[in-house]
Amino acid sequence: MTKPKPRGIYLLPNLLTTAGLFSGFYAVVMSMNGQFENAAIAIFVAMIFDGLDGRVARMTNTQSSFGAEYDSMADMVSFGVAPALVAYNFGLSDLGKFGWLAAFIFVASAALRLARFNTQVGIADKNYFQGLASPAAAAVIAGMVWVGIDYNIDGQAYGIIVAIITGLSGLLMVSNFKYNSFKEVDWSGKVPFVALLLILLVFIIVATAPSLVLFIVFVLYAIAGPINTFRTVDKVTLEDVIGEADEDADFTNQSTPEKQNSTPSDTEAEAEIKK
Repeated sequence: MTKPKPRGIYLLPNLLTTAGLFSGFYAVVMSMNGQFENAAIAIFVAMIFDGLDGRVARMTNTQSSFGAEYDSMADMVSFGVAPALVAYNFGLSDLGKFGWLAAFIFVASAALRLARFNTQVGIADKNYFQGLASPAAAAVIAGMVWVGIDYNIDGQAYGIIVAIITGLSGLLMVSNFKYNSFKEVDWSGKVPFVALLLILLVFIIVATAPSLVLFIVFVLYAIAGPINTFRTVDKVTLEDVIGEADEDADFTNQSTPEKQNSTPSDTEAEAEIKK
């Protein structure tokens, strides 16, 4: 006679998800206190936890439906609400209605993406994401704010630019642009020794100017989606940009227990990279 499965939730992966949720909430609090550098860094920290929780769940065989749903709720805070409020407090509050509408576009787009992400399963190419992953979109906003603080740029003085970047990042999340998922990379395989030297070089470059380097990297990734799409189609139609796509690469196995916590990651970064 088999022993009944113990009730409860798995501690380790959900602990990592909670840490990511805390990082997103911390970013909101720091932005309300005017500490925008800490807020931006907290969003990047949330991306790290978002990338870890799902992998830990799979490695320890602790996937669960509860974990998948909890991860989606945490992503909505860390990569939807938090980046929008950080951007609003940094450079949109002086724009009045236009400012909070730009922030709301980002929040609504993140919610729509996660809803779409959770309801469509197993119908797309695993090598691509359909639309910008929410962690990557959040990284664009966090990188912009971090660069502004590092280079003494008054966000309110450039509110229109902040609004445009925030709004476009949100719209890219619900677009049909194709983004590389990097799932074809064999992370457990062997690589030449020179690859480790290149990775070391990347760490050195990031360490010299982390805010600027991370912002440039995620902006280039956001731009890569439209480029990938326009390069692979002969004639661009509305369905290639936005609307109902036949395939959504980001939806594969995301709402099943096997993929407890999404990564950009997931992430999107979503990745989500990501993450």
